[in-house]
Order: sequence, then structure tokens, then C-alpha cells
Amino acid sequence: MEEKRSNDQGAPKLSAQIRWVLRRKHYSLRTERSYLFWIRNYVGFHNMRHPRGMGKHEIESFLTHLAVDRKNV
Repeated sequence: MEEKRSNDQGAPKLSAQIRWVLRRKHYSLRTERSYLFWIRNYVGFHNMRHPRGMGKHEIESFLTHLAVDRKNV
């Protein structure tokens, strides 16, 4: 099965890159799903910006959002 491509240069999508690394390191499928879940939430919280372009401020704002806004979820 062919990997989905995210740009004209043919680079794999972020989720495919993450899966490849986690599988190479022999992480369990459950861990892989959990990591992808949290990464999707993080990227979605920041309006679909690529994590490569984000830093400390974005991580802090996401964690604050989880602690304050979603503490009862």
C-alpha cells in the first residue's frame, strides 16, 4: 500500500512519519494510537500548524488548555 504524500516533493505525511519511527522502535500498537491521538489534538488546537514550526509557547498553551479548559473531560 502506498503512503499518502503531503506535498509536491513526495514527503510522507506527519502521521506516516510518526508511525514509521514508532514501529522502528517496536512501540506497541496501543502506544502508537495514543501518541497519534495526542499529536492530532495538539496540531488541531493550533489550527493545523505543523509541529516543526511550533515551540515552547505552543506546548505551554496546549498543556494549559488541557489543565484548565478540559480538566473535567
